[in-house]
Order: sequence, then structure tokens, then C-alpha cells
Amino acid sequence: MDASRQHLRNLPLLLSCILLSACNAQSDQNISTHSLINQKYSIEKVATFDEPWAMTELVEGRLLITEKKGKLKLFDPSTLKSIEILGVPEVAYGGQGGLGDVVLHPDFAKNYQIYLSYAEKGKEGYGAVVIRAELNLKDKNPQLRNIKRIWEQVPKVSGQGHYAHRMIFGKDGKLWISSGERQKFNPAQDMSSNLGKVIKLNDDGTVVADHPFTQQGEIAKQVWSLGHRNPLGMAFDAKDQLWVVEMGPRGGDELNLIKKGENYGYPVVSNGDHYSGRDIPDHVTRPEYKAPEISWTPVISPSSLVFYQDELFPKWNHKALIGGLSSEAIIVVDTESKPVREVQRLDMQQRIRDIHPAYNGSIWVLEDGKNAGLLRLLPE
Repeated sequence: MDASRQHLRNLPLLLSCILLSACNAQSDQNISTHSLINQKYSIEKVATFDEPWAMTELVEGRLLITEKKGKLKLFDPSTLKSIEILGVPEVAYGGQGGLGDVVLHPDFAKNYQIYLSYAEKGKEGYGAVVIRAELNLKDKNPQLRNIKRIWEQVPKVSGQGHYAHRMIFGKDGKLWISSGERQKFNPAQDMSSNLGKVIKLNDDGTVVADHPFTQQGEIAKQVWSLGHRNPLGMAFDAKDQLWVVEMGPRGGDELNLIKKGENYGYPVVSNGDHYSGRDIPDHVTRPEYKAPEISWTPVISPSSLVFYQDELFPKWNHKALIGGLSSEAIIVVDTESKPVREVQRLDMQQRIRDIHPAYNGSIWVLEDGKNAGLLRLLPE
């Protein structure tokens, strides 16, 4: 999260922001309170981790959890025991950098391949990297083998913010990566750089044939959409549409529906302003840039995004769940309504780093920071 957002964490959760979507620059201000939901839930604290960043679930219920300093943990909820996975590459820890996301290959049950993203230091500065590796769980000391580097942010730059580096696989087996603009603004519009972009690749890191910018150079061949700031959550909805949630500057956090070849405008337009107070024109002033489906001011500081698709929490079925850092909340959004609107906000009283729906319908939640809780949401 941007350090300058820390002062926002104690702002009240404004009721008007929820009821009227006043935070949404594109919203209908006559939203009825009937659009709200009140899904009941209980919270169980299961374990603690040191600066956890992401998690995913194996079929039998164990979790893979990353910690920013460079540790990958295998956690068993049935025994509450955690084992460190060996062989994780060295990471550049500091600021927003370190070990990031973890996802399973769609064919993991057969090939045991996982993907990790992390920050590394090079001669010119820092940048995110994605590797693919075989996860060997048969030995007493599980480890990564046959590590292959398949993607990196270009160019490496100074500073340790806005890596983003979230990953997700689509139903077609393609790998999607969110790449932050690294607090450098202009790279989000520069097609010689993959910063500030949404990336689509084959599972081995090679370029997909149907990309919209294949005539604009080798780096541009990776790019599906551009004009993003710090996209920290990616998820497919029930219609197989890709959504990305990203931090705006001072105000203007965004939830975007990702379309092939679209430009989402940053830093030319934003529904927020620069931290210096200098104005950024709103999306409405430049219709050639794709506007967010919903935006938030005051900010929620989004960290993650999932779509819940189960009946254990029926009122959340097919809804987007967004983890909030400064907002210390889980924000529930109805993406099927017109306009898209926030319909419930869970006051978690802690910064939320990641959310992962479990196979059994419950929901895993990771808090942010040191001694951060692994929580499980269950029906009340």
C-alpha cells in the first residue's frame, strides 16, 4: 500500500459511501437501500504468519502461503502445522517488494507445477519476476525443482513500490499477470515497457498469438491492456470475464472490467489526484480512455480480488470480494448490477492482504503485516 495512505486507516466507513455509492464517480446516486445485502458470517482465527502476501489451496485442503521475506509455507488446517518449502529463489525484500503471489498450474494434479512472483534487484534497480517450478511434496522436506524464469518487468527501475505481480490462470490455460507502473507514472502508457499493464501469456511464458499490440515490438506482444497504476487483484467472474482492482493515487481506487486492447488511462486520467494535491483529470473528461466500473473516494486500498461462487454464503454467490488495506475491510461488490455497486462491507478491524474461497465453500482470509492472522469465514 502507498505509505502516504496510512493516515486514511482510521477514517470512518461512511454509510453514504455504501448506501449511495458516493465513492463511485460513475454511479447512480439514486440507489435504493434495497440493493444492500446483509450476509451473516463468523470469523475463526486459525494461525499466524509473518507478512503473508498470497495463498492458494491444494485439492486435499492444505494451503500454500507466501511470506514477503521469501518463505513459502505449506500449511495443514487439520493439524495446524506449517512446513517451509525449500528452494525459493532469493527475493528483494523491502517496501512493497518481496515474495508475492502463488498459483497452481491448471494441470497441477499431473505436473505439480506452481508459479511464484517476487521482486528482485538488478543493476538498474528493481522489478518483478515470475517463475515456474515443480513442487515436490513427496520428500520429508518439500522443495521446488526445475525452476524456470518465464517473465520479468521491463525495465528495472529505482524504488520498491507498485510491483502488483498478481497472477491468475484462465479457463483456456493462459497465464495472466498484473504489472504495476512502479510509481513511475509514464511507463503505463509506454508500449516499450510492460509496466502498468495487464499481461497474457502461455503457461511457459511465451507470447499468445491473439494479442492486440503484436505490431508494436517484442514487449508489446505481451500486453493485453494498458494504463494501469497498481493492479493488486485479478479474478474471473462466472461469465469468464476478467476483472482487475487497482489502487488509485490520492482517491480513485478502481475496479475495472478488462477488455482486449483497452487503455484505462493512467496517468493521463484518474478519479483521484496526485499526492501533491495536483489535479488529474477525471475519466469523464477523456472518453477515449476506458473508465472504471466503480471507483472509491475515500479509498479502500484494494489488495486482492476473488469472485465467490458457492452456496455456503448464498448472498455472496457470484459477488466480487475485495480485500482492503487502509479500509480494514472486505468489500462486497455486485458486478452484475447496473451500475456496478458496493453492496456490503465487512469491518475486519485489520488490514486484509488476501482472500481465497476454499473448496468446501468457506473463505480463507490473510491479514497483512507481522503476526498476521490466517482467518476462516464461516456462516453464522
